[in-house]
Amino acid sequence: MSEENLYTFENEQYRKTYWHTCSHVMAQAVKRLWPEVKLAIGPSIDEGWYYDMDAPFAFTPEHLEQIEAEMRKICKEKLKLERFELPRAEALAFMEEKGEPFKVELINDLPEDAAISFYKQGEFTDLCAGPHLDSTGRIKGNAMKLTACNAAYWRGDSSRETLQRIYGIAFPKKDELDEYLARIEEAKKRDHRRLGKELGLFMLRDEGPGFPFFLPKGMTLKNTLLDYWRQVHKKYGYVEISTPIMLNRQLWERSGHWDHYKDNMYTTVIDDVDFAIKPMNCPGGMLVYASEPHSYRDLPLRVGEIGLVHRHELSGALHGLFRVRCFNQDDAHVFMTRDQMQDVIQETVRLFDEVYSTFGLSYTIELSTMPEDHIGTVDEWERNQDILKEAITGMGKEFVINEGDGAFYGPKLDFHLADSLGRTWQCGTIQLDSQLPERFELEYTGEDGQKHRPVMIHRVVLGSIERFIGVITEHFAGAFPAWLAPVQVKVLPVTDRAADYAKEVAAKLDELGFRCEVDERNEKIGKKIREATLEKVPYMLVVGDRDMENGTVSPRHRSGEDLGAMTLDTFAALLEDEVKSKAIK
Repeated sequence: MSEENLYTFENEQYRKTYWHTCSHVMAQAVKRLWPEVKLAIGPSIDEGWYYDMDAPFAFTPEHLEQIEAEMRKICKEKLKLERFELPRAEALAFMEEKGEPFKVELINDLPEDAAISFYKQGEFTDLCAGPHLDSTGRIKGNAMKLTACNAAYWRGDSSRETLQRIYGIAFPKKDELDEYLARIEEAKKRDHRRLGKELGLFMLRDEGPGFPFFLPKGMTLKNTLLDYWRQVHKKYGYVEISTPIMLNRQLWERSGHWDHYKDNMYTTVIDDVDFAIKPMNCPGGMLVYASEPHSYRDLPLRVGEIGLVHRHELSGALHGLFRVRCFNQDDAHVFMTRDQMQDVIQETVRLFDEVYSTFGLSYTIELSTMPEDHIGTVDEWERNQDILKEAITGMGKEFVINEGDGAFYGPKLDFHLADSLGRTWQCGTIQLDSQLPERFELEYTGEDGQKHRPVMIHRVVLGSIERFIGVITEHFAGAFPAWLAPVQVKVLPVTDRAADYAKEVAAKLDELGFRCEVDERNEKIGKKIREATLEKVPYMLVVGDRDMENGTVSPRHRSGEDLGAMTLDTFAALLEDEVKSKAIK
C-alpha cells in the first residue's frame, strides 16, 4: 500500500476504521434523540456497519431520517475521539451507571487479563476495542446513508432478546455514495426472489420454509445447468455416483461431522438406530472408494456427485435461494497420491476457470487456514497449506489469507465470484484433506506393492446449485444466455391467419432441440413483443402474411434488435451457433 493511499478507501483497514467510527456516531445520535435506547454492538462489516439496539419502539424510515440528521450535526461538531482503559470493576460500574446491560454482559465475558477500553466523543462513551478515526469531523456528513433496519437476536441466540439492527454506509465523497445507492437500486431490480416469481422459476412457501419449489421453467434452467456440469466433468475425467440421503450416526461420528456439525443436521431414529440426513456428500464418497481395492494406476480417481443435502439454518437467516435448508451440491472428491497433489489442484483450478468464464464471472481466491476446531496435527496442516500456496502461485494466480476459516479437516481455497454489479459470492472451494482418508482407512497399492494412504480434495465449482441459480439470475438480471434460457424462442403470429404457420415454425424448432413457445392469443403484436421482452426470452419470431407466403421468419432479439426476414434454416443455424458456443448476449 503506497503512502498516499493509507488514508483512503483503497486501504481496507482505513475503510473499516471509517465505518466503525460511523457506527459510534450513529449510536451517539440515537442516544441524543432517545436516551432510553440500550446499546449492544456496532461493528463495521463488508459494506458499511450496523448497530444492534434495544428500543421501546420500532424504528421506522422516519426515525432513520432523524438519526441521519443528528449524525450530520455530530460530524460538523468535529468531536475528538479519545481512548481510555478502566479496571474491570470500574468498567462494570461505569456501564451499570449508564444503564447499559448488554455492555455489562460483554465486559463480564472478557478474559480476566483483557484490557477493557472505551472511546469517548463529546458526551458519548462506548465500550470498544477500536480502532477509530481521531475526529468525527473526518466523516463527510453528506456522504452517509442509513440503509435498513431489521430484527436481530442478541449474540445470534434465538432464545435471547430480539434487538433492532440499523445498517449504514458512508464514503469520503458524495458521488461515491450516489454510485453505491444506484448500484443497490439496480440490485433490487435484479433480486432473484422477485425475478424467480416473475419468470416462473421457483417459489417459496410457508409450508416449507427454506425448502424451495422449482417450477417447470426453473427445472428447465436447473437441468440445463446440470447437463453442462456433466459435460465439463466428463471432459476432465470424472465419473458420477449417487450416495444415500440418510446414513447412520456411526458413519457421521467416524467422519467427525457428528462432533463438529451435528447442530446443523436433521436426525431421526430407524429401528432404534440414530440416523442423520446428510448435510454434505463426503462420507458417502469415502464408502464408495473403500468398496473396492485400488492401485496407484487408478489414481487420481475423480468422483463427482450432484447430491441433495439438508442443513438446519435459523429461520432468520433464510434468504431466497441464497440461504436454504435443502439444496443440491455439486460435490466431487479426487483421491490421489501425495506426488499428484499439486497437479490435481491446478487441474481443478483450470476446470473452475472454464466454468466461470462461461458465465462471464471473474474471481478472487482466499486461502483459509487452520481453525481452532480442527483435527490433525499442526505440521500436517502447514504442509497442506504450503501445497495449496505452491499450486496457486505456480499458475501465476494471487490469493489472500483468511486466517482460521479452513474446514475442520483441512485448509481450503475459496473462490469468490464477482458478478455484473461487482458483488462477490463465495461458490467454489478446493479443500485439501489428509484426515478423512485416515479415519476411513482408505488405501491403494503402490508401485512397491505396499499399501499406502491416499490424500484427497473435496471440491465444488458451483457450490449449491440452487444458490448458483440465484447468483446467475441476478448476474444476468434474468436475461439468461440463449443456451441457458428456459424458453429460447417465442413465435408471435401477427394475425390469426398466421397462427397455424407459427405452430409449424415452433414444431420444426422443437424437432431441432430448441425450447420454443407460441403466443396464440388474440392480442396486438406490440403487446406480444412487450410481454415476451419482459419474460426475457432471447428471440422472438414475428410471423405474418408475408412470412407465410415466403416461408420466412422475422427474428427480433430481446435487446430490441430487429434481424430482418430470413429463412427458418438460417435462423436455426444462427441460434445453434449461439447455443453451442454458449455466447453471453
